Amino acid sequence: MSIVSGRCFCNSIQFEVEGPEKFACFCYCESCQRAAGAPVVAWSTYEKTSFRLTLGELQWHHSSPGVTRGHCSNCGSPITYENAKRPGEIDITVNTLDDPNGPTLCAHIWTEDKKAWMTICDDLPVYEKNIA
Repeated sequence: MSIVSGRCFCNSIQFEVEGPEKFACFCYCESCQRAAGAPVVAWSTYEKTSFRLTLGELQWHHSSPGVTRGHCSNCGSPITYENAKRPGEIDITVNTLDDPNGPTLCAHIWTEDKKAWMTICDDLPVYEKNIA
């Protein structure tokens, strides 16, 4: 297994996780849009037990029933997403990885919330909601 590292914008939070990712996708859901202040967020999924902070502590926010998001309390960078429906997994924002080109993104999810002015221009599968 390879070790994937990452950090928040201000370097207050640093982490490592064993890779490669189990899954990676572009998410267009309204919750992610609001949490990140962006129209789409790229996520990569790992085994939760392989994730560890090497510097700092995440601030936790319960954004919806069963969902917990971790972010830096100093700069606000969104870093993690956990869903009780997927115990044992943790999603990490791809752009907080030291090598954001590492994960292979393989789908677009929750496109029912995609902004009308956004166009998907690749051949990846597109799902209105989550992958069933």
